[in-house]
Amino acid sequence: MSRLTHASTATPALRVLSLAGVDYTVHEYDHDPRARRYGSEASEKLGVDPQRVFKTLHILVDGEPVNALVPVSGQLDLKALASVAGGKKATLAGVAEAERRTGYVSGGMSPFGQRVTLPAFIDESAAQHETVFVSAGRRGLEIEIRPHDLFMLTNAGVKRIAQLD
Repeated sequence: MSRLTHASTATPALRVLSLAGVDYTVHEYDHDPRARRYGSEASEKLGVDPQRVFKTLHILVDGEPVNALVPVSGQLDLKALASVAGGKKATLAGVAEAERRTGYVSGGMSPFGQRVTLPAFIDESAAQHETVFVSAGRRGLEIEIRPHDLFMLTNAGVKRIAQLD
């Protein structure tokens, strides 16, 4: 893997990865502003299996914010997430709340470089791949990274939290 750090693509997420010294690759594609399924768009435009592209979701577990990363080919299992996070109920945070708390726009939410470090949970299916993709902090920009590095840098709990298609 290599690193790509063009000034035009420097996001907080890429700065975190550069400082951490892990290997990663940045992939850029032309985002269609009409697209509403951002992860699926990334998968299609990059020609990557949707099981390897992970969306970062901002979730409230018993009212406390957490990040949940699941493949775009599946859905977050809210009950499973609440259980692994030690709570009773998980709900999706509103878009405005998620953007305010993370500092990223919807569809460009990276698990790295958020305004506040939150507990993170990643679906265990990520470990099945040599590399996975997550947002680099803006629509049309993805990070390819080894799952171990993703787990380590997010200090994530790695459990089954997705219902895979």
